[in-house]
Amino acid sequence: MILDPTCGSKMFWFDKDNSNVVFGDIRKEEHILCDGRALVIRPDIQMDFTALPFIDGVFQMVVFDPPHLMNGGDKSWMVKKYGRLPKDWKMNIWVGFFECWRVLRKNGTLIFKWNETQIPVREIIEMTGPPLFGHKSGKNSKTHWLCFVKML
Repeated sequence: MILDPTCGSKMFWFDKDNSNVVFGDIRKEEHILCDGRALVIRPDIQMDFTALPFIDGVFQMVVFDPPHLMNGGDKSWMVKKYGRLPKDWKMNIWVGFFECWRVLRKNGTLIFKWNETQIPVREIIEMTGPPLFGHKSGKNSKTHWLCFVKML
């Protein structure tokens, strides 16, 4: 089984109804974006990624794509789409990473996605330790996909 505890509108998923994935998010809402498209955030389970409602070691893979924005207004389409971090973002991300690690099985894979428009990815890696590998993507290479493996 796979967990995506911050699925949002499931933008990067090819199969947005994949039965092998538990889609979670703290939000459950719908919006019409500035270009008229509908943004639908409808997780299987509403959950806070800092307190995952699962026992230890239950998932083979966790895909963690937490909010990456600190700044942005309540009506901002970016905030509606991606969410916003609290002021204590470092603790929030660290606890979320710990929770994802906790529910991951031994030899399981944690895929971490981060956009460094407002917070550099090096600050995240300083908290988590180095990933096994990673990849930059996007028009300006600001989105990072990092892979960690739980060997313990």
